[in-house]
This record gives sequence, C-alpha cells and structure tokens, in this order.
Amino acid sequence: MKLFLKGTRCDTPKCGIERRDTPPGQQQSRRGKLTDYGLHLREKQKVKHYYGVLERQFRRYFEKAERTKGNTGDVLMSLLERRLDNVVHRLGFALSRSAAKQLISHGHVTVNGKRVDVPSYLVKVGDVVRIKNRSASLDLARAHMAENPRTAPDFLSLTGVEVPEGIVGRLPAADDVSIPVQTHLIVELCSR
Repeated sequence: MKLFLKGTRCDTPKCGIERRDTPPGQQQSRRGKLTDYGLHLREKQKVKHYYGVLERQFRRYFEKAERTKGNTGDVLMSLLERRLDNVVHRLGFALSRSAAKQLISHGHVTVNGKRVDVPSYLVKVGDVVRIKNRSASLDLARAHMAENPRTAPDFLSLTGVEVPEGIVGRLPAADDVSIPVQTHLIVELCSR
C-alpha cells in the first residue's frame, strides 16, 4: 500500500510500490499465507511508518488511548492525527511528515505565537499553527504549498493569506484519518 512517505515522489512511477508474486532471487518459490499475527503486525507497522513514530512512542500513545474513554482505536488515531508534524503536513506547509518534522525542529513553526520545536507536540482545539514571520520560513512554506496544493481536512482550517496559518477547529475523528486503517487489529495486537 502506498503510504506517501516521500511526498510528491509517490505520485510518479518511480515510487517503487510494485509488488511481485514471487520473492527476489533464483529460487522462485511462492510466499506463504499470512498468519493472523502477521496481519495484526502489518497493520500496526503501517500506522507506525505512516506517522513516523517509533515503537516506544507508539506504546505510549496506545496506553494513553487505553486510559481515555471511548473506542481505543479511534482515540489512538485521533492522538496520532493531533501530532504537530502531522498537522503541519496536513495543512500543506510541508511535502511529507519527515519534512514537517524537520521544519518544526528547525524552529520555523509557532503554536499560539510561541515557538514549538517538538514534532510530537499534541495540538488542542483552538490552537493556531503558524509559520514564523521570517523570510526563510515563509519561503520554505510557500514553496511547499505551491508545489503540492492540498485542501485541509475538516478538523483543520487554513487561514492567513500573507503568513500561512491554520486553526484546529475540533479534535480529529475516525473518518479524518487519511489512510484506511483497521484499528481493531492494532488494539488486539497491543492489548496482548
């Protein structure tokens, strides 16, 4: 499945997502059937790679989702969607989540007027995510926005003409997630 980890490169034929029926090598044996554990693990790994989260961080997010009221899978995906690097990417200020992480860690992004250089910062309802009003920061964001114009999801609203900024209108719901995820498989795997 294409996760679009490389930004606009995944729209070209060079993306390398082609999957063959046989593994590489001289012995052309068939791949075995995927087990239940393999399906669960593949779903978790897909989400981890999509959001650029390591195992320990993912476990913390899962534990936090377990403690929160509501469906654990939906809360987990909401927490991952609320990460600042994801919000910056979804607003279109960066081409990919890794580029958004770099933009944030280099100090080009502010939240409610204060510089935030932690990509895993969780935004709240009403937070204003803005690119710093410096020429270098503005040039980077405008170049990314011009190269890959996108519409913001429903829980975010893109405002600001001169200085790009976005406002978090509400917490993200399960239908705001941009990839198809079977959250019940992740919950089953992590609850063991």
